[in-house]
This record gives sequence, structure tokens and C-alpha cells, in this order.
Amino acid sequence: MIKSTICEEDDRTVMYFEGWLDTSEVKKAKKEKGPLFECSDRQIVLDLSGLKYICSGGLRLFIELLKDGRTKGNTLTGLSPYITKVFDETGFTRLFKIV
Repeated sequence: MIKSTICEEDDRTVMYFEGWLDTSEVKKAKKEKGPLFECSDRQIVLDLSGLKYICSGGLRLFIELLKDGRTKGNTLTGLSPYITKVFDETGFTRLFKIV
């Protein structure tokens, strides 16, 4: 099960992910990402510190987030060793700004 929360912090919008982003949860996460792009001039940060698992559909969701917010500078933070390994092996670490 995935839980996502969107908060505005200073000059950025942060989306926190918690749980398992498996195939059955991708649709839910896609619906919840909508408000991210209503903030025109805010940096978008995706906090993955609570993400325990990501499936290939979840990776596609992150590609969509990257495409939707490319001009706003998507940043990922809080990657666990497991998620870092998945992002390294799929080449995602070259696509996103990771802090």
C-alpha cells in the first residue's frame, strides 16, 4: 500500500511517498500527483524516504513526473539503499537531481 502526501514548504512543493509502490498502487499514486503541477513557480521535490518498494509501473510514474515537471527542476530525496540500487540499475539516477 502506498501513501502520498503533498505539502508546500518554503518555495517548493514536496510529495512524500510511504509504503510499497506496487502495480496495484500505481493508479492511486497517479491520481494523487495532480496537484503537484498546479503550482506554477515552485520547485518540486519527491521525498522517497518512506518508500520501501517500487515496481516497473512505479518507475514509469516517476518518468511521467519528470516529464510533467522538467521545467520546475524535479528533485528526489531520501532514497533508501534499495531504491538507490533500483534507480542506479535503471539509469534513473542520471535523469533526476538526487540530494
